[in-house]
Amino acid sequence: MASLRGIQQPELSKKLFKIIKSENHAIGAYESASRERISIASQISDWGEATGDDSISDISDKIGVLLSEIGEQEDLFAQNLEDYRSVLKQIRNTESSVQPSRDQKAKITDEIQRLKYKEPQSTKLVQLEQELVRAEAQNLVAEAQLTNITRQKLKEAYDIHSAAVIERAEKQNLLARHMRRLIQLLDDTPVVPGDVRPAFEHAAQARQILNDAEEDLREWQPSIDPVPSSARDMGTSAMPPSTAPGSTVDPSVVGGGEDVPAQQLESPEKEQRDISGSTMVQQETPAEYQRQ
Repeated sequence: MASLRGIQQPELSKKLFKIIKSENHAIGAYESASRERISIASQISDWGEATGDDSISDISDKIGVLLSEIGEQEDLFAQNLEDYRSVLKQIRNTESSVQPSRDQKAKITDEIQRLKYKEPQSTKLVQLEQELVRAEAQNLVAEAQLTNITRQKLKEAYDIHSAAVIERAEKQNLLARHMRRLIQLLDDTPVVPGDVRPAFEHAAQARQILNDAEEDLREWQPSIDPVPSSARDMGTSAMPPSTAPGSTVDPSVVGGGEDVPAQQLESPEKEQRDISGSTMVQQETPAEYQRQ
């Protein structure tokens, strides 16, 4: 069905349709990576407990907590990419709505050329030339709207995308650094047969590292400069406020139309252990959701 929709896309919007479809696959991969990372986090914790070594059990359990949070960041990244993808859809939908005006202009032009060659005295030429003037005027407005929307939404889309990449990188960097603090607490001094390892003495420090990681995540703030835009006041006609031509682009199409995903439904709450080991209430994010 997706392939059929691609074939039916107007020529003007086919390339962006393909990009949006590819991004859909990429988002699915990030969601899958998130689930796998969270699963591995649980497995490393279970393995550590099964070793019977108190030091390894304690450290591996806390590594699992940090890995699980890294997996959650992958899922958050996927959600942010879906927002970016929805903005790209607005450009694609505008391209689709502008295509008919281009086609109409080209059709009338071809018909005029055909009549001039075969019936140069035809009275229909005057009528067609008048229609061409109207078609050119409509297309002129449509093309202006397209370039306005394309520039505005391209900036908006990659503002979201780049901010999401930076957030994911900074938060995962933060978590990885706390993980490195954690593994330093594990004594790997070799022992000879018959020696007994001393009891693990850093349980309190390990717990504090998780508390520090939780606090750092909670206090994290984006450290990026906002992307300026001169199109903030652009109306639904996709034209400057001082210009009010007859719009040829449907505002609902510019806003995404039926192709833009509907607002997410509220999900049941679930309890989840946070990186301090306590419980917190989070909104459950569906593992899979349908994207256009």
